[in-house]
Amino acid sequence: ADGKVVGYIMPRIEWGFSNLRQLPVLVRKGHVVSIAVLEEYRRRGIATALLNASMQSMKNDYKAEEVYLEVRVSNDPAIALYEKLGFSKVKVLKAYYADGEDAYLMARPL
Repeated sequence: ADGKVVGYIMPRIEWGFSNLRQLPVLVRKGHVVSIAVLEEYRRRGIATALLNASMQSMKNDYKAEEVYLEVRVSNDPAIALYEKLGFSKVKVLKAYYADGEDAYLMARPL
C-alpha cells in the first residue's frame, strides 16, 4: 500500500507452562501479544501472513514448541481466523480486558 503501515504483529518468546499439555510441563512458547490490521485492509490475507511469518520464526529461529494468544470472546472474525490457522480455545480468561470483557486463550502447537 505504497509504504503505508496497514497492520502489525507483536510476538514474543516466553518460557512457561504449556497451554496444550495435560501435565504441567515447562516449554518455550510464542505469545502473540497484539495483532491488528486497519479495517479497510481486512480480509486480504494480511493477518494470516503476519501470523504465519511469526509462527515460522518462533519455531525455526527460537525453537518454540507452541504459540498462544488472547482474543475477545466477541471477536468472531478473529476467532474464525485463528481456528482456520489451527488454534483452539483452551480456556476463558474472565474479565481479561479493561472494559470487563472475557477473553479466550487460544493455542496451537508449532
